[in-house]
Amino acid sequence: MLVVDKPQDMKKYVGKEIGVSDWVVVDQPTIDKFADATGDHQWIHVDVERARRELPTKETIAHGYLTLSLIPRLSQTIYKIAHRSRGVNYGLNKVRFTNMVPAGARVRLRQTIKQVDDMPDGSFRITSESVVEIEGRDRPACVAENIGIVYP
Repeated sequence: MLVVDKPQDMKKYVGKEIGVSDWVVVDQPTIDKFADATGDHQWIHVDVERARRELPTKETIAHGYLTLSLIPRLSQTIYKIAHRSRGVNYGLNKVRFTNMVPAGARVRLRQTIKQVDDMPDGSFRITSESVVEIEGRDRPACVAENIGIVYP
């Protein structure tokens, strides 16, 4: 895990891959909880029997937004800024869901720092390329350019 002292220390990692997270299992109970939280109960996500009959994967698949929502969790295992007061998600520049995540698959995050900007209030805007990989698959599940703001 990369540990830096202050938010501005992330500037030295611009253009560099900073690490790869631990693997996390995306199981059916997790998918079901996400469906309940979002109200997205499309059968490809929650109907195990129908998926077995009708989907080429023969398994339900995770919501794309579930995959995207794992980025903050996985990122915590890649890097830490030791001295900061808080951090917030600012947004996304681009998101692509490039592969399906079947129930039971393991995913991990590969992260590269693209840009670190000084903000007028003394905070730092950090833009990262985040690639969510699926174990055993060549194509990632998600590629996103996400932005966070970190306060000293």
